[in-house]
Amino acid sequence: MKRIFLICLTFAFGLGILEILGRNGAWNTELFPLPSEILSFLGRTLTDGHAHAGKATGEKNPSPILYAVESVTDSTLLAAITVTLKRLAFGYFIGFALGIPLGLITARFRFMRETLGLVALGMQGLPSVCWVPLALIWFGASESAILFVVVMGTLWSLMLATEHGVRTVPPLYSRAARTMGSKGLHLWTRVLIPASLPSVISGMKQGWAFAWRSLMAAEIYVTILSGYGLGWLLHNGRETLDMAQVIGVMLVIVAIGLLADRIIFAPAENWLRARWGLDKA
Repeated sequence: MKRIFLICLTFAFGLGILEILGRNGAWNTELFPLPSEILSFLGRTLTDGHAHAGKATGEKNPSPILYAVESVTDSTLLAAITVTLKRLAFGYFIGFALGIPLGLITARFRFMRETLGLVALGMQGLPSVCWVPLALIWFGASESAILFVVVMGTLWSLMLATEHGVRTVPPLYSRAARTMGSKGLHLWTRVLIPASLPSVISGMKQGWAFAWRSLMAAEIYVTILSGYGLGWLLHNGRETLDMAQVIGVMLVIVAIGLLADRIIFAPAENWLRARWGLDKA
């Protein structure tokens, strides 16, 4: 608890310094809003009705632009987070379901490494936003277009991480297992895949990060009526020059990424370290 308190105190101190400097004219607050303005935006958009509370009470909004934006939209932060997380989870699951088997096949067969592996290596370096025009042509402005971009951003990194993990398993493990009679599917499920799990977990984290970037690119450029996500809020803030909204949404994206790491990936990594006796005694 003391450590958490010190961390929170450090962040609060830093935000306080920024607030004081901004209010004393250290920078243009229209371009980089005060921390209080960002927190005010997040607070008003967490639940329905909070965005318009200023109108009924006469409370002054941080900026006229933010007041205008809140007057014409009923979108809330929680609703946007829900829409975005649904798209992210679905696209990431499809990328995972395709990437892991393809990675295993690529690691197993040299011909696949020289063909499909080469394609995956090139596709991984392709920015996710490059898939947006193709998705719009193929699927139109729809959920399928967004899903396609997320899958393309996730698939290749997971595939390459799986291939790398299997191929970097020490050959001694395979030889020892074969000496004891292990072969075929038993060798893969009992030796190679478990030994490659650290690389696979790292690939899953990287795939999650690529999925986030792909989804934000898709939501910014593909506007659909089935649900406005965080990317749309980010784009909306940019179009209306509302820096409090832009930075507020960015902070939410960072917070969700940190929570995902702490809740999903960190426990898996800790379990692996404990399972293999890598933790300090």
